[in-house]
Formats: sequence, C-alpha cells, structure tokens
Amino acid sequence: MNSATRGIKAAKTGLVINIALVIIKLVAGITGHTYALIADAVESSMDIFSSLVVWTGLRITTRPANDEYPFGYGKAETLAAVIVSLMLLGAALGIAIAAVGEIMTPHHMPAPFTLAVIPVVIIVKEFLFRRVLKIAQETGSTVVKADAWHHRSDAITSGAAFVGIAIALWGGPGWESADDWASLVAAGVIAINGVVLLKPTIYDLMDRMPVGPVIDQIIASAKSVEGVLDLEKLRVRKFGTEYFVDLHVQTDGSMHLRDAHILSGKVKGAIRAAVPEVSGVLIHMEPYERSRH
Repeated sequence: MNSATRGIKAAKTGLVINIALVIIKLVAGITGHTYALIADAVESSMDIFSSLVVWTGLRITTRPANDEYPFGYGKAETLAAVIVSLMLLGAALGIAIAAVGEIMTPHHMPAPFTLAVIPVVIIVKEFLFRRVLKIAQETGSTVVKADAWHHRSDAITSGAAFVGIAIALWGGPGWESADDWASLVAAGVIAINGVVLLKPTIYDLMDRMPVGPVIDQIIASAKSVEGVLDLEKLRVRKFGTEYFVDLHVQTDGSMHLRDAHILSGKVKGAIRAAVPEVSGVLIHMEPYERSRH
C-alpha cells in the first residue's frame, strides 16, 4: 500500500469517527448547557472538513505526471496541508470569539453528565492522533501530519472542556463561565498548532531545501559510486511525499560521453536506492578540476 493510499484510508476513518463525535458532543453540549463542549463539537466539525480536504488532496497526488504537470501533482498535498492549517487557525479564532461572548453573557451551570462524555472523546481522538501521526512519519506526508494534529487539537479542546466543566461544577454558582475560559485557553493551543503546521507547508510551496537526513543520504549515495570525484550545486525540492534532485557530478574530464552517461545513470540509481522517496534525479556531468578544490 503506497503512502497516498494509506493517507486516504486514515482520512476516511477519521471522517466517520468525527461525524459520530460531532453529533455526540453537540447534543451533550446543548442539553448540558456547556459552551466548552459545543466549541469542542465545532472543532470536531472542522475535522470533518479537514479529512475531506486531506482525502481530496491525496487523491489528486496519485494522478500520473503528464505534459501539463511534468513533475506530477504532489503539490496538491501541500496545498491541502495549507488549507487544513488555515482551518485550524480559523477554528481557533471562531472558538475564541464565541468564548468571549459566552463569558460576558450569564448562562446556566453545566450539567454533570457532560463530564462522562468527554473522557471517551479524549481517548478516541488521542488514539486517532497517534495512529495518523505514525502514518505521516512513515510516509513523510505533510498533509497527513496536519490531519493528525487536527485530531490532537480536538483532544486538547476536549481536555480543556473537561477541566472547565469540572471547575464550574465544583465552584457552584458564580463559576458558570469556567468552561468558557477553558475554551479560550484551548483556542490558544489550537492556534499555536495551526501556526506550527503552516510553516513547513509554506516551506514546501516555496521549494525550500529539505532538512534532515535525506540530504546527507543523497550526498553519501552519490559519492559512493565509483568514478564520482566530487559533487556540487545540489538542489532538492519536495513534491508531496516525493523528492526531485538536481545535482552536478564531477568526474574525469577525459571520460567519453557514453561512459559519462552511464556513470550518471549509476548515480541516479544509487540515490533512488538509498532514498526511495526520490522520484526524479537530474544529473549534470562536469569535468573534475583540482584547482577548484
């Protein structure tokens, strides 16, 4: 099962679970007079849309390259990740505005039964977070990682709702707004997660050089090929879960053109064997000049 297929499967699972959680939390929040749980339901509803965005983005990335898109459709995943991150920020802003309004408006004390709903939600969302994050780490998918953190943000809002409701019930009259303050804190945490997730997606859209071991692996594999005397001008771009490499390889200047072509093919093979996520390699062959070094 390839990375896109695994991501789509995770998005489908999250979609079904989120729909069920939204209904449960919304009903409990309205009948239990707790805005923190209603805000939690709103955040979960954003998860539904984010899962749809992830699903759509990953489906587009599976399209083969063509004359119009010679590098493929990998950027669709990055765009989906941007949308999911912005949705997190939008959810945080909406929850914060509504929470402030609730704080300034007197309302009923939360119902005790609402505390029984929240632990179940937290366990389910934390399980989803860990499962989807593992898939994101194994596939290198930015959008799947963003989807995972959407699940974690939902667990955070649920945890904040639990604390706020518990304080309101424990404090009694006069503490009704405790769950609203909890929603405000949760909104801040969600906003931070949104910013953290948005940064790497912007880097990918701007074709920033990837960070981490992938660069060292590319260099080491290229230098391991017999006949390669030096490397320069390494450029790597990330397209979804794939990488495209542009590299200048220096070799013996007296080498015949056919032999240089064969050597470039060996370098490509070595790089793709060492880093399977590399989809394309463009090698520029140059004569080795000792004076440069």
